Amino acid sequence: MDFALSEEQQAIFDMAYAFGQDEIAPHARAWEEAGTIPRDLWPKVAALGLGGIYVSEEHGGSGLSRLDATLVFEALAMACPAVSAFLSIHNMCGGMIDKFGAPDLKARYLPKLCSMESVFSYCLTEPGSGSDAAALRTRAEETPGQFTLNGTKAFISGGGYSDAYITMVRTGDAGPKGISTVIVEAGTPGLSFGAQEHKMGWRAQPTAQVQFDDCVIGAENLLGELGKGFSYAMAGLDGGRLNIAACALGGAQAALEATLSYMGERKAFGQSLDQFQALQFRLAEMEVKLQSARIFLRQAAWKLDNRTPDATKFCAMAKLYVTDAAFEVANQCLQLHGGYGYLADYGIEKIVRDLRVHQILEGTNEIMRLIISRSLLAERG
Repeated sequence: MDFALSEEQQAIFDMAYAFGQDEIAPHARAWEEAGTIPRDLWPKVAALGLGGIYVSEEHGGSGLSRLDATLVFEALAMACPAVSAFLSIHNMCGGMIDKFGAPDLKARYLPKLCSMESVFSYCLTEPGSGSDAAALRTRAEETPGQFTLNGTKAFISGGGYSDAYITMVRTGDAGPKGISTVIVEAGTPGLSFGAQEHKMGWRAQPTAQVQFDDCVIGAENLLGELGKGFSYAMAGLDGGRLNIAACALGGAQAALEATLSYMGERKAFGQSLDQFQALQFRLAEMEVKLQSARIFLRQAAWKLDNRTPDATKFCAMAKLYVTDAAFEVANQCLQLHGGYGYLADYGIEKIVRDLRVHQILEGTNEIMRLIISRSLLAERG
């Protein structure tokens, strides 16, 4: 069993890391204060092939694996978890279109998605259906040649900012089999947005409700088949959970590296902090957590790439373990910075705030436990 990255994978990580340190890290605090990510960042991202990571080369994508993607998002998150996670959502949408879309739909949307001329958002959650996603109520009434949408989506990253919205809607009866997926472009009559949300973390990401009021789209904007939308959404979330875990891992790694530097410089009682054995033990524990999380994440990504029967369970386990471990490490790093960790100038408090939401989105960690336990019980027989 080989745990080493290939030369190509190491190059992917190094490329993403260098880009993040040069183009994102110097601006992360300012973007957070502004509450948005400048649009001129995305053509630079796309020039590296990171606008369509999972999309086939035929449509302008990079055709990378899920494991490759975790390297990209971990590296970028070392500059800013919020920006890295926003890009991961865009790429999750690209993967869904490439995997499930009809040829004409792919030809229409994927080139601009890959070039990031069009930024995509993912709309599943509603005000009354978060963890119980199959209870969504946004409805799409089908008439000849079109759908008319009515309803509201909540907590949407890119709401009011993105150019297109992959949206899960109810086209049939209650339950998951009555759900379909459509693409709604910005500017469509009947599409509107709520006020920008004020959040604990991920402040650089514009987040708002997405509202549909007699919003009419063409039938050609249906992604895949009627009634298959919930399965498409869940398939997208397997990869999305890996990406969110990777972003958490990158943020925690950046916090640990900053803490190592700080403890070598800060002195107390006549010696630097890194000379106190009790604090050395805490550093060791954090390193073990991050290394074990990294191996677990890459194993889950390998399983998803190879379509193993237990891939969904491992994606859930990795999301649960990595996001919990990453938050714990970042929080410990803040503690080891003492009062300075609470100041924005040191960057640690931002990482802690950003990583807290990773335990909630793409399925809460309580839902991950449910997925895991159900898999165990199903395997028991």
